[in-house]
Amino acid sequence: MLYRRHLRIKVLQALYAWFSGSTDDLPKGEKQLLLSINKLYELFVYQVSFLVEVKRFAATRIEENRRKFIPTEADLNPNLRFVDNDIFKKLEANKDFLKKEELFKINWADEQELVRKFYKKLQAKGFYQDYMEKTAEDSDADKKLLIQIVDQLIPDFELLRSLYEEKSVYFVDGYDLVNLLLIKFFDSNVRGLQPDTTLPSIYKTEDGSANDDLDFVKRLYRKVIANDDENNAILEEKTSSWDYDRVPLMDIILLKMAIVELQVMETVPVKVTLNEYIELAKYFSPVKSRNFVNGVLDRLIKEFKEQGKIKKVGRGLLE
Repeated sequence: MLYRRHLRIKVLQALYAWFSGSTDDLPKGEKQLLLSINKLYELFVYQVSFLVEVKRFAATRIEENRRKFIPTEADLNPNLRFVDNDIFKKLEANKDFLKKEELFKINWADEQELVRKFYKKLQAKGFYQDYMEKTAEDSDADKKLLIQIVDQLIPDFELLRSLYEEKSVYFVDGYDLVNLLLIKFFDSNVRGLQPDTTLPSIYKTEDGSANDDLDFVKRLYRKVIANDDENNAILEEKTSSWDYDRVPLMDIILLKMAIVELQVMETVPVKVTLNEYIELAKYFSPVKSRNFVNGVLDRLIKEFKEQGKIKKVGRGLLE
């Protein structure tokens, strides 16, 4: 489920903790890294569960209105489009989702006021009102609504973010990233969801056996730390125009990660490595770092090719 960029970000965060002195125990650091990735998946299930709970709240509210002493015409003939959304039906019938709700002990019984406030905000949104006005069944509209909720409403709903902050520090760290995973899930995976379908795993697997992404995470984390002296020497030479000790730590870590990918990760294309670390520098380093990282990597790639240090196989071709 996670893109490689997401995995690089988690490794980057773990390596920053290592090189900034927050930890010096490699097995413990790796364990924390893998836990932070697993917690992303747990939060993903929580967020899916929350959206289903909003639907359940709406359905309960409809039934309560029908039982009013003097119900209105709208109470007796409510608009069921939201509660009949086909994606909600698929999720509530999916055994794996229900099993994971139970595994993570997810229960919204004590959070009904939070759910109510979210539902009220949802009802005020123009995209929700437009959806409710549709008359014909439309699976694309059902999917689009869930994506709009995740994209336009969940990110700014601070009550939910605060609730997750109480549950786990990893949830806070992964809140925005999981929203991207939700959008990906609703856009690509949910249409074919059947009762016996397994939800996508946090790591992509190949041939149902070897876990390529998990291996990528472990190798990248371990090799950056193990090859630190060698990588420092390489970077000191390539950054002679700058005072190496004054280069931001985040830039140094990004470059060390890129060096490991270039020399060790046989199936990661060179251009992918170059582009990924330029993008990561744009988001995690000072403003000028993108050009700095780009310049250093360009020189390193040229030199590594000349020295025969880049060996790519299979889908990770050199060019």
